[in-house]
Amino acid sequence: YFLDKSDKYDSRDVERLQQDDKWVENYLIWRHDVVDDTLKMIDESFQWRKEYTVNDLSESVLPKWLFEIGALFLHGYDKEGYKLFWFKVKHHTRDPKQQLDKKKLVAFWLEHYAKRDHGKPLTVVFDMAETGISHIDLDFVRFIVNCFTDYYPNFLTKIVIFEMPWIMNAAFKIVKGWLGPDAISMLKFTNKSDVQEYISGEYLPPHMGGTDSFKYSYPPLVDDDFQTPLCENGPITSEDEHESKEEIDADTKEAGEQNEAQNLNQKKMNSIEQISKSEETDKTEVKQKNAKKALTTFKGPLLHISPAEELYFGSKETGEKKCLIVLTNVTKNVVAFKVRTTAPEKYRVKPSNSSCEPGTSLDIIVSLHGGFAASLQDRFLIMAAEMDQSSGAGVPELTQFWKEVPRTKVMEHRLRCHVIESSKPSSLTLKDNTFNIPAKTNEDLHIQLTHLLQINRRLEEQMNRCLWFQQLSVVLSLLSVTVAAFCFYLAYAQRS
Repeated sequence: YFLDKSDKYDSRDVERLQQDDKWVENYLIWRHDVVDDTLKMIDESFQWRKEYTVNDLSESVLPKWLFEIGALFLHGYDKEGYKLFWFKVKHHTRDPKQQLDKKKLVAFWLEHYAKRDHGKPLTVVFDMAETGISHIDLDFVRFIVNCFTDYYPNFLTKIVIFEMPWIMNAAFKIVKGWLGPDAISMLKFTNKSDVQEYISGEYLPPHMGGTDSFKYSYPPLVDDDFQTPLCENGPITSEDEHESKEEIDADTKEAGEQNEAQNLNQKKMNSIEQISKSEETDKTEVKQKNAKKALTTFKGPLLHISPAEELYFGSKETGEKKCLIVLTNVTKNVVAFKVRTTAPEKYRVKPSNSSCEPGTSLDIIVSLHGGFAASLQDRFLIMAAEMDQSSGAGVPELTQFWKEVPRTKVMEHRLRCHVIESSKPSSLTLKDNTFNIPAKTNEDLHIQLTHLLQINRRLEEQMNRCLWFQQLSVVLSLLSVTVAAFCFYLAYAQRS
């Protein structure tokens, strides 16, 4: 199938398709496991990706003013933990000369997120507050819809439309025709009174009834996930960061205060020795819990990270409040790393700012503290970069290293939180652990349910076809009998 059109595709996309099973699976799911329809979608999306040079889109390729107006950006999460893709319609105006660049901006954001979060689905928000006829651009809306229905498989969870003006009702009837029956169910028309059914107030701006004080600005690109900038202050996710700051401050004091700083360090070393046993106990407990789950590993160029996608925390009822992240250095140099989170008030991470020797593994304990509970919206970011052999691995050296390292040399990997709800076992319920079967995630169950629904739909279609053929056969049989009877009648009449 590909050989006839190989010149129409980007070879990088073909190579990825041959290696990335998840990508193939998403195409199949989005086309209900019908292979011919799946191939057609891959063909169309690959040709589109080459036409728009999707693999090469970057900030430097697109006009700067496109980013500055803030019509399109990623920010926040919905109540199901899916990233929000905002389209501020009031900032968009129709202009045929700018249309191609604006479409490439949509492709840039979608590709940027797909690479960053490994293709996790998005929720699209059309914020239509303060819009009118001048902002209506059906061609651009159709392009956004087509990106999700034809080019990015299984990438859309829902489309939240906020305060659509009545004058646009007719226009969105046309949009519904583009979406098709499967995607129409994803449309959610909302206003200020009911938008929080889908998005909590913490990620809604005040004009939508929320409390989010976020204001879009550029540069840099919006990276709202993590509350600390790249090179300022370091991570704020653990207690040991305060100790790091104390050490840095001590280094900058006058020589007369060095003895006091050394005494402080000695006390800290003593305290570390006292708590080392408890930390080892924590690691052992967390490892035993994680051993019961089927862990996957993200294989990055600098670090292999396990688990690959999700940290499992219990609800308030289940009480699991600790997780373990294992980092393995796969390079020949020392790798510095940081851990950040979207909810620094909830979590403690030990260590959160350190380094990993070549070929070794290091355990990071992530724990909830206080009365906090994990949330699906919580995220963690692991940043890593190679250090020179001559660089030291102390706190001052790491702080200076992160100030100077170019962003292009920093590996980033994100982890989501998964909350395990409690379930009351009954006398007829068998625990998974009895047979050492790993607990299935909601995403696994969703995929299986979707697959079963697709099989059921195909069976219904086959049954309908069988019934149609049966009815056609009955009609043809009756017609044959009638014709035969008529022929016999004519023959009998002629003999008479």
